[in-house]
Amino acid sequence: MNPLTDKLKEVLVSVMPIVAMVLLLNFTIVPLEGTILMRFLLGAGLIVLGLAIFLLGTDIGITPIGNYLGKGVTRSNKVWVVIVAGLFLGFFISIAEPDLHILANQINTVTGGVVPSSTILVSVSIGIAVMMTIGILRIVYNVPLFKLLTGVYLFIFVLSLFTSSEFLAISFDASGATTGALTVPFMLSLSSGISSLKKNGKASEKDSFGLVAISSSGAIIAVMFLNIITGQNELTGELPVDLNPSGTILEPFIHELPTISQEIFIALLPIVLVFLVYNFFSLRLNKRPLRRVLKGIVYVFVGLVIFLVGVNAGFMNVGSVVGYRLAGMEMSIYLLVIAFVLGLVTILAEPAVYVLTHQIEQVTNGYVKRKAVLGALSLGVGLAVLLSVIRIMVPGLELWHYLLPGYIIAVGLMYIVPKMFIGMAFDAGGVASGPMTATFILAFVQGAAQSIEGADVIRDGFGMIAMVAMMPIITLQLLGLIFKLKSKREDR
Repeated sequence: MNPLTDKLKEVLVSVMPIVAMVLLLNFTIVPLEGTILMRFLLGAGLIVLGLAIFLLGTDIGITPIGNYLGKGVTRSNKVWVVIVAGLFLGFFISIAEPDLHILANQINTVTGGVVPSSTILVSVSIGIAVMMTIGILRIVYNVPLFKLLTGVYLFIFVLSLFTSSEFLAISFDASGATTGALTVPFMLSLSSGISSLKKNGKASEKDSFGLVAISSSGAIIAVMFLNIITGQNELTGELPVDLNPSGTILEPFIHELPTISQEIFIALLPIVLVFLVYNFFSLRLNKRPLRRVLKGIVYVFVGLVIFLVGVNAGFMNVGSVVGYRLAGMEMSIYLLVIAFVLGLVTILAEPAVYVLTHQIEQVTNGYVKRKAVLGALSLGVGLAVLLSVIRIMVPGLELWHYLLPGYIIAVGLMYIVPKMFIGMAFDAGGVASGPMTATFILAFVQGAAQSIEGADVIRDGFGMIAMVAMMPIITLQLLGLIFKLKSKREDR
């Protein structure tokens, strides 16, 4: 039970800052109704338990599967195998991602069902599948990451000219939401497995990063195409903020359980079947490692169900209520300070961040320290949430006013920072927007948008995850620039 205890401690440390902030606000400036607070605390407890079980399952189930399949794809030495495997794995690993389910449900709720959650899930997963395949082919054929990313973001810029402001926010949010606690370990292990078996062994260090960044861009492209094809514009909606809920404390938890269990079972089943078929015909693991992987899949299922029940039944609602109440106060400084602090501490709460920072330290043999990366990420996400709230408060300030100059800076930095930092930075942008960001902070920002007069929940409430995904790309590349200058000084 030691590994599970370690995961419980890791997740507890990550969730506690948000719980502490809510309790502090409850006893000071934002008192909460008793039922809301109790559901929040129960939801937080389920999130801790669910994420711990899920992360343990990811370590012994999802990550090994990614590694085995990555090596298998490379050994085949056939382009069609790489393409088929990339499309299939990309689609099903994305559609099982909990963060994407949370965002899709929130879009469905806010738009009153005009944009169904199933439409977002399927279209985003197709986009991820296509771009993940391109990312795998990049590793196999040694295409420089900065060149591919430049082309991808130029293409996104062109598509954005034909995309409505509402769908622009949703598309970039979808990109951040697809790179969560399930997809990141899988994609990192898949890219690591592929790059370790490349025939010429060139640039395997740099190739260990970048697949997450390329794959997540597929979500942006897919949602933009969805908007262009369907022609849905001028979306309107509102976020129902229940300040005085009725019913028992346990009622929403019992209501969510069967639906979520069914969704996660259907989402995980294809990944398990693909692995079992591959193992039967090619891999042929011994019984012990095979049982371990299957046990990991069971943990992933149980953990995901517990986590999502906690999120949907108690955790997110408090985020909406706190954002709504703070935005309604005369002194807006409270809202701005809480927004910045939430971003600052939440990045430390993201499980996928630990996976990435450990891999960065390992790949660079300790030259790039975890603490340095965490510091850059924390500052970037704090600024991202703060700027998102400012956008809601200032009439006429739109998401593209941030994203256009932001990505111009991000793409420009690629040409002057060490190449390894490019993959790290773009991967970190996706990793930063994980379960805590997609749940509590998304609800917090949308609650504020619902409260502020003149703000639109769809246009202004969405886009925060996009900001959280962009800012670390800039801050981590700036960190790379500092390391480059430091290295030059040491050489002298």
